[in-house]
Amino acid sequence: MELAQFCSTSRVIIVAGKGGVGKTTVTATLAVAAARTGMSVLIVEVEGKSGLAAAFDRPSLGYEESELAPGVRGRTLTPDAALVDWLQGNGLKRVSKRLVQTGALDIVATAVPGMKDILVLGKVKSLDLQRSADLIIVDAPAAGHAITFLTSARGLLDAVSVGPVRKQATDVVELLSDPERCRVLLVTIPEETPVSELVDTAFAIEDRTGVSLGPVVVNGCYEDLAVGANGDRASHQLGADDAVTAASIQRDADLLDVFVSDREARDLARAAAFRSERAAIQTHQADRLGQMLPLPQIRLPFLFTADLGMREIERLADAFTAGVGAL
Repeated sequence: MELAQFCSTSRVIIVAGKGGVGKTTVTATLAVAAARTGMSVLIVEVEGKSGLAAAFDRPSLGYEESELAPGVRGRTLTPDAALVDWLQGNGLKRVSKRLVQTGALDIVATAVPGMKDILVLGKVKSLDLQRSADLIIVDAPAAGHAITFLTSARGLLDAVSVGPVRKQATDVVELLSDPERCRVLLVTIPEETPVSELVDTAFAIEDRTGVSLGPVVVNGCYEDLAVGANGDRASHQLGADDAVTAASIQRDADLLDVFVSDREARDLARAAAFRSERAAIQTHQADRLGQMLPLPQIRLPFLFTADLGMREIERLADAFTAGVGAL
């Protein structure tokens, strides 16, 4: 599949996943990849503390849009600011000003269960209708909250029979249930607990929201070790025997005219064996995910760096593009 086709399938993509799996990194990666096709991209950060701007080497996002990269803009959506917009849009400008002055916004926003999520998603709906960008990417809350974030609109439809709140909930449900307008991109890492939780989240979202699910992004996958100078691969091809692998490393070092002591060769052999073992575990978990959740997978490499900046996001965007091409 061509990347442009993938990114234009839905106008809104909600990226969700368990905390710590790289959901925000995938959001930035998708945005950069989509912008490369010539699309204008708007990232909506709904929690305001994901560190999204740092991935673009930019200061923290605010309610107003700011440029993050060529073709990519970003903003934060908070329930309070969305409530003010909603009140003003419903002819209650004076009320909204009074609420701001008295500090009663939080009370109003929490008066109805799920109201905060409806306010944020309602603003996303408005941005979609205004065609604020070719693609809107929502960096959703972590998995547990993501389910209530996406199901709150249907809950309000059951609780509210008339009025502007019901209309807002109806509009949000229409957005979420239309695959041409919205779909969810779930993110995980190839480990047992995150994979199991993602499967539960996927079924909960499908059963309770009707939102279409896109491919699953499996983040942090170890890539194959490089081919050695002598044509051999590292220990996962030669076996985990330290002596054999160390001898292979020494041969490679000799051919490259690099000095490697016996101790260094053994340490490298053990490191290669460990990485080989981890890669096998990851492959098993990604395959298990495919058996439990029959959705296509896009696998992104593990990057051996503590901080992710534009250089790393660009590399992940390359991998994402290749993954989409393989779908």
